[in-house]
Parts: sequence; structure tokens; C-alpha cells
Amino acid sequence: MTGAAPTLVLWDIDRTLLYVGNVDRRVYRETFAEVVGRPAEQLPARGTGITMPSAIQALLLDNGVPEPEVEALLPRMVELLPKRLADHMEDLQREGFLMPGAIDALRAVHDQPGLVPTVVTGNLKPNALIKLDAFNLTRFVDTEIGGYASDDAHRPALVGVAQRRAKARHGFAFDRASTIIIGDSLEDVRTGKDGDVAVIGVATGTTPAADLALAGADVVLDSLEDVERLASAISMLTSERSGSEVELVEAELDSKGQKDAR
Repeated sequence: MTGAAPTLVLWDIDRTLLYVGNVDRRVYRETFAEVVGRPAEQLPARGTGITMPSAIQALLLDNGVPEPEVEALLPRMVELLPKRLADHMEDLQREGFLMPGAIDALRAVHDQPGLVPTVVTGNLKPNALIKLDAFNLTRFVDTEIGGYASDDAHRPALVGVAQRRAKARHGFAFDRASTIIIGDSLEDVRTGKDGDVAVIGVATGTTPAADLALAGADVVLDSLEDVERLASAISMLTSERSGSEVELVEAELDSKGQKDAR
């Protein structure tokens, strides 16, 4: 890639692009029972956006596994989880669904010159690929330069992981002015803020739009259905600008949203 520096677009997966229903929770139950030898009575909270290793650790502790044993059991569950999810590919396709506007939004970003789409997700990489493949979404993102929970259980660190991989592939150093994350949860917002990149919050998960904005999302969309507004937000939020220009961007987006609602 030559010319002007591109923009790295980091997509979240669950509840931003797709929803897998209860399949993830079924897989957690199966994996816990296989590794620990008894059923899990409590499961991870829905829609939090935390990384899978963190969720597995909480799953073990919340179900009475002694802390000294967690260190040994956690890697076994991390290894087994993708295998169990792969066994449920038909369930993913039957029970899961794409979020509103996801295909058009992904295609618009993928086809826009100067945008480099990938993923930053709390999923382990194998789990992320299984979910994307189940809905034929891998064609829209470069999964080799993404950031996954397999890389680091601390989700904000995944921004830097993706930026370094993108630099190695495209030859550009990606920073706040050229990176944006799109996600639905407070953890997505924290990932962007702590990772020092702009954030577009999408209120398609369990977190209301007002909470995403309060947490620091630069722009909040009700869904991905307004592709034009999404494209405008990406373009403007990742350009170098002063604080007054940020306020102008938000005002323009709010104005457009109000007009569209009429």
C-alpha cells in the first residue's frame, strides 16, 4: 500500500456484527463439565465484552474451583473451548443471526479505499474465526492482522497488537489519528480509550447508547444500518483535528441523525 496513510478499522464481533444466541453459554457448560468433572451452576454475564480467558477464570472461581487449581485448569479450558465451539457450527447458523446492517456496513468499510478492516475481539482467535466463518464474514476483514484474546487477556492491549500486525503488512505506523474501534459494550469503549484510539459505539448489545456515550465513545450509533453516517464518523474521527473540530463532527452527526428520524 502506498500514498496517504490508511485507516485501521477494528471491528468487535459479538453483538456488534453477529449474535450467537445461547451457543457460547452451551460451550462454556460443556467445557467446564469436561475439565472440572461436574456441571457449572453459574455462567459468565452476557454482553460484557471481557476476554474469554478472563471469563473462563471467573467461571471457574464462581463455581467453587479453588484458586490454586484455577491456574492449571484455565489453559486446559482455553485449549478445549474452540474445539467444542466447532462442534456447534450448525447451531451457530441455526440459532445465531447477523446484527442489523452488519453486512452493508462491513462491505462499505471493506470496499472503501484507504480503510484496512480487521477485528479486535475478546474471543480466542479460533472462536472468532469459527463465528465469522459461520456467517461468511471473513471476506470483509483481514483476520491475520487482528487482535484476539489468544494474544493477551487484557483487551486494551489488543489494539497495539493489531496496529503492529497492520504495520508489518502495510508499512504504515497506525496511531490514534489512523485507528478506530467499533463495538457495542463498555469493554469495547474501554479498549479504545485505553488503547488510545477513537471509538464508535453501537447500541446493539446490552449497553444503552447513553451509557456508551458516558463511558467515552466518540460517536454512538443506534445500529449499523445507517452506513453513510458510519462512513462519515470513521472519516472524521480518524483525521487529525482540533477539539473544536471534534465538537463540529458530533454536531454534524447529531444533526444528520435528527433529520433522518423525521
